[in-house]
Amino acid sequence: MMLRVIELKKYFRARGPLFRSGREPVRAVDGVSFSIEKGRTFGLVGESGSGKSTVAKLIVNILRPDSGRIIVNGDCDIVFQDPFSSLNPRMRIRDIVGESLRIRGISRRETEKRVKETLALVRLERTGCIDKYPHQFSGGERQRIAIARAIIRHPGMIVLDEPVSSLDVSIQAGILNLLKDLQQGLGLTYVFISHDLRVVEFMADTVGVMKDGKLVEIASSREIYTAPRAEYTRHLLNSIPRIRPE
Repeated sequence: MMLRVIELKKYFRARGPLFRSGREPVRAVDGVSFSIEKGRTFGLVGESGSGKSTVAKLIVNILRPDSGRIIVNGDCDIVFQDPFSSLNPRMRIRDIVGESLRIRGISRRETEKRVKETLALVRLERTGCIDKYPHQFSGGERQRIAIARAIIRHPGMIVLDEPVSSLDVSIQAGILNLLKDLQQGLGLTYVFISHDLRVVEFMADTVGVMKDGKLVEIASSREIYTAPRAEYTRHLLNSIPRIRPE
């Protein structure tokens, strides 16, 4: 098993002008449990505010859980939704992609070699691209750079938090196919988070449906899309054109 999430909880104190003493906390993640086998993809879907991105941040230690356990069998990295905001605009691509290697004491020569190899893996081999800055690339190219940064240390698992939602529809298919190819070639395990059930249907082996911080249903991708059990899952499917439960 690559990942086990056991009774994960994360609550936030209510804030803002309506805050008052004793107000109930926001239960962003409330007792979530699931597991993923090596080389497989777990899709996590739900509407905005359902808690799915909080789960992503908990898995990669950006946030700490209030309770529960996260067991990862190996290294893990993350690819965020917006590649423009997640890439330092003042750093060249060679430094962005190779930063995690340099921090670990890998030589400049070896880092340079691995940066070039990794950029080739994500099909970004434009002449001189390693000396350019993020703003000199398209949105799809920037997301390929973000993916390269995530895979350069050869992690066993990648958390993909809405990785194509900020991209044009015409670009999304190329990124999704790239992720599939990288998974097969490198043996990667994915936690794939999205509000778009059509994307998750294409990517995931198993799907978890989140609502109000809880998982209301977990099933194989085929079962979710042909015979959903939860009323909320049927609601999500019925709200998206061309996806209907049988």
